[in-house]
Amino acid sequence: MNNATRIISKETIFGIPIFAGGMEETLNLVEKSLREGINCQHVVVNAGKIVDMETNALLKKSILDADIVNADGMAVVWASRFLGKALPERVAGIDLMMKLVEMAHKEGYKCYFLGAKQAVVEAVINKFSVKYSPSIVAGYRNGYYSFDEEEQVAQNISASNADLLFVAMSSPKKELFVNKYKDIMRVPFVMGVGGSFDVIAGVTKRAPIWMQNVGLEWFYRFVQEPRRMWKRYLVGNSKFLWLVLKTRFAKE
Repeated sequence: MNNATRIISKETIFGIPIFAGGMEETLNLVEKSLREGINCQHVVVNAGKIVDMETNALLKKSILDADIVNADGMAVVWASRFLGKALPERVAGIDLMMKLVEMAHKEGYKCYFLGAKQAVVEAVINKFSVKYSPSIVAGYRNGYYSFDEEEQVAQNISASNADLLFVAMSSPKKELFVNKYKDIMRVPFVMGVGGSFDVIAGVTKRAPIWMQNVGLEWFYRFVQEPRRMWKRYLVGNSKFLWLVLKTRFAKE
């Protein structure tokens, strides 16, 4: 862990040190890390990822190695309150990413975008170049490459001299990639953003605000892709509920 861990407050939930702050506090923390030259590895956790950590040791290690862990999912926020370790709010990865790209434009930082299909990542680059400036883009690459190409991808990211890296891959692929190659990439701020590029490019739609606020964003995504998402959400959410209850009543 680097020095960034010394300047944040955390709540340990399910053995995970989750940042006990909201969106603005997270942004301030990232800005401070960038200004002071403190490398920062960021990760978000939701119900499904916490369940997967129970059986995936490498995923668990990658999350515990991170400097900032945010709760991206109302289920985690509600669970924290039920367990007596209340987190103030959800910090959605896509929302944090959008604010950080805006910050990069204002402060003169450069971003590298890794992940999704080629057409999707190109659409993301185009949108940000038009909205802000092409100068914010240090580089980009789609997320389709072989295991043998991984290290070269990391080296290319390092050569870009990016200040921020956004990795749009599914879990646990993105967490494992970042943790394995962070010392090669040497990007000051790194975060995984899951399917955010697809949303920004207009390939998939994000749930309405009211559904996000009441914790139904997962259901909105499930309706869009039921065959691919049923096991992840329905089975995963059931396992998460059991984990919450087991944790709560183990204390009594």
